[in-house]
Amino acid sequence: MLPVFRRCGLFAGLSIALIVGCADPALPPALGSAVHLPLAAGHASEGPRLSVGQDGQIALSWMEREEHGGTLRFTTLDDCTWQTPHDVITDPNMFVNWADIPSVVPLQDGNWLAHWMSKSADLTYAYDVKVSHSTDDGASWSVPTSPHDDGTPTEHGFVSISQDGDTTHLIWLDGRKMAGETTDSPIDTGMTLRGATIDINGQVSDEQLIDSFVCDCCRTDVAIASSGRVAVYRDRTAGEIRDIYITRHTEGEWQKGVRLSNDDWEIAGCPVNGPAIVANGDLVAVAWFTAANNQPVVQAKISMDAGATFAELVVISRHNVVGQVDIEILNDNTIGVSWVEKMSSGRGYESEIKLVPIALDGTLGAARVVGRTSYRRAVPQMVRLDDDLIFVWTDLSDDLTELVSVRVQSNASDD
Repeated sequence: MLPVFRRCGLFAGLSIALIVGCADPALPPALGSAVHLPLAAGHASEGPRLSVGQDGQIALSWMEREEHGGTLRFTTLDDCTWQTPHDVITDPNMFVNWADIPSVVPLQDGNWLAHWMSKSADLTYAYDVKVSHSTDDGASWSVPTSPHDDGTPTEHGFVSISQDGDTTHLIWLDGRKMAGETTDSPIDTGMTLRGATIDINGQVSDEQLIDSFVCDCCRTDVAIASSGRVAVYRDRTAGEIRDIYITRHTEGEWQKGVRLSNDDWEIAGCPVNGPAIVANGDLVAVAWFTAANNQPVVQAKISMDAGATFAELVVISRHNVVGQVDIEILNDNTIGVSWVEKMSSGRGYESEIKLVPIALDGTLGAARVVGRTSYRRAVPQMVRLDDDLIFVWTDLSDDLTELVSVRVQSNASDD
């Protein structure tokens, strides 16, 4: 059994309360400094992903390359300290990739779910989604199964996992139509978005086609609002418009996706730059990257009715943005958005991970730099723990990938 986790210490909460007491309540609160969190992940580590259980436990997973395939590992956060890593599986066919990353998710009552991608044929993008359950807090894992059974040597990945009560649900990009004959219309052989429910025994049910034509390799994301599951993804039209869509799971089914913003980004290839969503009750917030008209921008929208409608667009940054966004709720009145921004000066491909607080009326607070990375494919992750934000991303050291983690005081206490 893994140890029971403890939250961050009282000192951080006290210091934040003092700072907030002096802040202008009409503005988003100032963000605190970033504190390094040591992490025992080896060199050639890649694909970090943060997950939060229903009881608030935080898990971090990543891949470590092997001579063939890779090993999926994870650690948990206990009293603001990353614990000794544990292995889920070493898969000689594991698809180790910077963009399509696995996850290890604490569910409830000692139950965990892990997913990764495993090569299904000797083709570049032929891999399946594999899942495994644990009933002992991640100490042991079941024989892997798959949420799909189409058997095609095509891409299956970019999974997002959500738990609503006792129900665990997956959505994923599914390329089964790509195995068909080529036609004049990409719609006939394009990527799809699918979802399914999976139980602790690996039994799959309620599989559904959510969208029949989506962008090939932008990550998906899902959150639980008062109305149920809400998911975001990058859609694709026959005219190569690739904008962000949102879908809600109501009355037992995923509803038809709706375009979140008329960005009209026409691009003849996948930008590998997906959206992020967060929810709490009726509050739903989405952040994403677009480069319509060759103007890269990070932007967001906020909903106060569980994603049914959204307020006006909030433009977060147009300055050298790379994208790779994440989003979190800081308190009842503030959200935080992070993104990657290319430095105008620096060595090689050096970028900054930036973070900004945003009031629910769209007012931007002061942005701050959380950290830097020389890895041009970094996809930073962020989750909230009490009054802190926990970050992790990929960096380079001696030309090998490594993981970096920090804790940022959000200075956004609800008190």
